[in-house]
This record gives sequence, structure tokens and C-alpha cells, in this order.
Amino acid sequence: QQSWKAKRTSNQRHQRPPIRVHRELEHFQTSFRFIPTHKGKQESNEQSNIMSSEEINNQKASDAASELKLPPNSSLVEGAGKVHLDKPQLWGKGIIRDFKECVWQHWWKEMINFNQKTVAVTLLVFITVIAPTLTFGAVYGKSTANNIGTIETMLATSWVGITYALLGGMPLCVIGSTGPVLAFTTALFDISKAVDVPFLTLYAWTSVWLVSYAFFAAFFDLTRFVRLATRFTDEIFALIIVSIFILDAVWDPFSTTGLFWYLDPNHKSHQPYEQDPDYNYLTSALLSILLGFATTWFIFFFRGFKFSEFCCNQTIRTTIHDFAVVLSVILFTVIKEVGFPTVPTESLNVPEQFEPTFKCCDASCTTQWPVDCPDEESAYGTRPWFADFGDLNGKPWVIFMAAAPAVGAFLLLYLDNGITWHLINHKSHQLQHGEAYNYDLMLSGFFNMVNGFLGLPWLVASTVPCIIHLQALAETDRHGNILSVQENRLTLLFSHLLVGLSMLFLNTLKLIPMPVLYGVFLFMGLASLPKIQFWQRLLLFIKQPGVWPSTPYTDWMAKKRIHLYTFLQLFFFALVFVVQNVKKISIVFPFMVFLCIPARLFFFPRVFEGWEMVVLDGEDEQIEEWVDAKEESIRNFEEKQRSIRMGDGSTIAIEDSQRVSSSDDSLIGDDA
Repeated sequence: QQSWKAKRTSNQRHQRPPIRVHRELEHFQTSFRFIPTHKGKQESNEQSNIMSSEEINNQKASDAASELKLPPNSSLVEGAGKVHLDKPQLWGKGIIRDFKECVWQHWWKEMINFNQKTVAVTLLVFITVIAPTLTFGAVYGKSTANNIGTIETMLATSWVGITYALLGGMPLCVIGSTGPVLAFTTALFDISKAVDVPFLTLYAWTSVWLVSYAFFAAFFDLTRFVRLATRFTDEIFALIIVSIFILDAVWDPFSTTGLFWYLDPNHKSHQPYEQDPDYNYLTSALLSILLGFATTWFIFFFRGFKFSEFCCNQTIRTTIHDFAVVLSVILFTVIKEVGFPTVPTESLNVPEQFEPTFKCCDASCTTQWPVDCPDEESAYGTRPWFADFGDLNGKPWVIFMAAAPAVGAFLLLYLDNGITWHLINHKSHQLQHGEAYNYDLMLSGFFNMVNGFLGLPWLVASTVPCIIHLQALAETDRHGNILSVQENRLTLLFSHLLVGLSMLFLNTLKLIPMPVLYGVFLFMGLASLPKIQFWQRLLLFIKQPGVWPSTPYTDWMAKKRIHLYTFLQLFFFALVFVVQNVKKISIVFPFMVFLCIPARLFFFPRVFEGWEMVVLDGEDEQIEEWVDAKEESIRNFEEKQRSIRMGDGSTIAIEDSQRVSSSDDSLIGDDA
């Protein structure tokens, strides 16, 4: 007894033993005494009573152990998995707040944040922007009868980019042309023909209504609804954009772009050489494919120098990493021009000179040369830069009718900008200079109003250039996790200055082979894939479960539940992907992306528990909070288990002592 008390005093001074142990100890003290042998029957009865008490106590301990359970995962964090709407900043307060926090507070720091990386990223953004700008310009020319063309697209991209770099609230975002806006502009051109009004006049009045809607939305903080988008929506949108770049670089089944399309003898790049007997399309195709994939491989090779052991010091390795894209483009452009000068490859479609694309047949400029006047040897001139608001063909009601299509244009502006802004400002990107949704929406409306007056294309935040801009300015670890970002205005400013200057040296752009640019696009897509959780979960379908990476969802969720969530997300991705690639319905692409938000808010909580939505779709802070609560509950559970085991051990020890004491009593009695 003294030994047990001493052990309790030394080891459990601050822990009260279970009540069951106290009772066993008292029972042990009363039963361990001398019992004469001549009272054997009474002894037998007392021992029977003692054993029955022990059985009862052991049964109680067993019941307590069986009743001990971990708390359910759904009860660990209150309100887990729910998405909350921010408090509104009405009556222009959101615009003022955005300007103070994002422009006024950080403008000077962002304007002087210049270093080596600034030069490298400037060149990268220029390469990223110029190719889509020229491509969209050519398509605009075909879709609008040259009312908007390549020169107009380059001019809009340049002046909007420069102005946004100086005044914008989120200067890491790159402004450019997008497919949905192009599709809407084409639809507006068809409407102008249906109502028999000049396209540029209808386009200008629609721009007036567009800026009105944008100011209204910013004034009443309607952009807060975009913040309801979670990782579920963001990653669907991100994977859509990445798939566009990869397919456009390799082989797009919905168009004729991509390296492997050069193997088609009827490809447009082979048409100028059909009459050349020495031209072999397979030779050109093979060289183009090699140039494209080699450019991609060397970009990854050069970027790998940053964490390698080669070259003499870290400064050189970092320089090679920062200029990886530029070095690869220059390298394979030189290889093409020097090594294979007689093998033609596709080049950028660049206009001959800087002037409006639409050429007039006469002074009225209502007909297009040479389409409407093929007999004329040359054009009378070009269209004026400013749209004629009064040229309504005797239909003043068109001014008010333009308010209807402006609603669709505003929704595209709102969704294209909002989803891209939300994706760029994700907390994992470690941006420190704030968000300016309302202020930038107001600026975007103003920019597009001016573009409407000049007959230039409407521009919105372009997702992939934004992602490339962000990643190029980021400092990452070996695993690609962003540690910090060099937030500045100079890279956007300088890159769009280069776009503007390139209009003075248009023929120089033709020196860059198109296959080399395809290689850059392929790099952009492949470099973004590992950072998308949706893509990582898709790979789990073909991975051995025993070697799955350790993540919150693989650590705590059942495999079937993970696959179910991924399958449902893949279903929504497929819907958006089909809409985006079918031209007749591509105009509703942003609406399909936006519909993913209510699907996440109302449908998925019916299928998955709140804690499952946290580990799969929550912010990093929410995931960390739930994991901490889970680990704390496990620690508490294990402590209770140890406490019960200790109580069982004491019971067993007491039982053994009683058995020994009973035999000793018998021996003592016999000796007596």
C-alpha cells in the first residue's frame, strides 16, 4: 500500500486517479487481512463477494472504454464549409477605399521597384501579349468587315495597358482581348446590319451604356458577389485557360492552330508556297514541330538553373532563370534564320503600316475597298478614327435600343474581369498591396468607352498573361510555392510601351517564327498545371493509393469521397469547356463559369459535409483551423484512452495482489 501511494504521489501529483481506482484501493485495504482457516465457508463466501465486485468494476471500465469516441468531424469547427458574403461598401465607399489602399498607399513604391527581374519580365509580358493581340486583330478584321482590325487591337492594347499601369489598382493584371468579348462584338456587328445602322455608331452608343452600368456596379459594390467564388470555381476557370494554351500550342481540335496542324498539307501556312516546286510541306512541318518543342524544353532547362549547382555563382543562375523565355526565343529564332534559311515557316501576320484597317471606296466611306468596289485600283482613303454618333440612318431610337446589348457587354466585362481578379488575388499568391475590384471595374468601363468612341476593341483582364506575369514576378521555393511577389507597375508599363513602339517597326515582328511562339505558349500551360489542385486530384485516378501525396484531403477523407468530388468538378469543367470551344455559344462562356458559384454554394453542401468542403475547397487558413481542431481532438481522445488503460492496469494489479493475499492467508492459517 505504501509503495502504491508513493508511486501515485510521485507520478500523478497533478492528476486525480479515476474514482474506480480509489474504490479498488479501499476494497483492497479492507480485504487484505488475516482470516482464520477454521472459517473456510465464511472465507469462501467473502471471496465470492469480492470477485463479484471486481467483475462489476471491470464491466464498468469496459463500458467506459466502449463509450469513448472521437467527436464527429462536422462538429470540430462551427460553420465549416460555409461561404460568407462581404459587408457591402455602398455609395462609392468601395471605390474610395480601393483607391486609398491600392493606389495612393503603394503607387510610389511600385513605380521605383526596378531591378534585373523587371527587364526580364517586361520582355516576357511583351512576348505573351503581342502574339494574341495580332491573332485577335486578324479575327476582328474578318468578323467586323475590317471596322476593327489588327492596328486597332494593337493601339487599344498599348494605350489601355500604359494607362492602367499608371492608374490601375491591381497592376499585376494584364489587359487584353478575349474570346467571349470577340464573340459578342461579332454578334453586335450582326445586329447593326439587321437594324441598318453603321456598326461603329451602334458600337459607340453601346459603349456609353456600358460605362454607365460599370459605374453603377462599382458605386454600389456589386463586385463583392465575385468574392463568393471559391477554389472550386477558380480552378475550373484556371484549368480551362491552361487547356487553351496547351491545345493552341500542340493541336487544337476546334481550330487550325497548333504545331501538329503543320502536318496537314492544306494548312494555311503552306498555301503561299503551293506553286513552288521546291517546297516540301513535310520539311516545313518537321522543322516547325522541332522548333516549338525545343523552345519549350529549353525554357524549362534555363529556369532550372536557379536551384542547380552549375555556373559560377547564384547571380548568374538567377539571371538565366529570369531571362529563360527571352533566351529561348532568341536562340531558336537565330537557329531558324541561320541554320535553315531556305525552309519557310509560319510567321506573325503583321499589317504593313499604321493606319485604320477599314479602307473606303469613296468620300462617304460607307463601302469597303476592295470588297464593294473591286474595279477601283486603290482605296480612296481610310475611315476616320472617331465614330460618328449622329449617323443613325434616321433611327434615333437606336440610342436607347443600344442599352439592351450593353447589358450583355457589361456582364462579360464584370465576369471576365472579376473571375480573373479573384484568381490572381488568391491568398496563396502572397500579394500584399490589396484588391481594387470596384475602382478597377470603373476604370475598365471608362477605358472601353474611349475604345468605343475610337472604334477600338473592348478589353478586359486576360487570364493567362495575368498568371504568367504573376508567376514571373514571384520568388518561389524548390517546390514552386510562392514566397513573395515583386509588386510593381513598371513591367506592365514597359511591356505595353513596347507594344506601342512595335507599331513603328511592324516588319521586325515577322522575324519571330510562329512555332517558337507556340513553344512559349506550351511552356505557359505546362508551368501552371502543377499548381492547380484540381489537376492533382485528377491524377489520383491513375495513381497507386499507397503513394498518394500527403495533403489535408488525402490524409482525412475517404478515397471514394475524394474521387466523387473530383468527378463532379470534372463534369462542370466539361460543360464550361464545351461552351467555350463551340463558337455559336461561346458568348455565354463567362456565364457558365459564373454558374459554378451557385452550384458550389447550394448543390455541393447537399452531397458533402462541411468539413469535407473545407479540406477540399477552403482557404488555407480555414484548412489549417480544421486540421488543428482535428489533431487536438485526437490528442484528447488518446489521453482519455491512456487514462482508461491506466485504470484497467490498476484493477489488474489489484486483482493479482488479492489472489496472492488469499493464498498467503491460507498458508498463514495452515501454519497456525
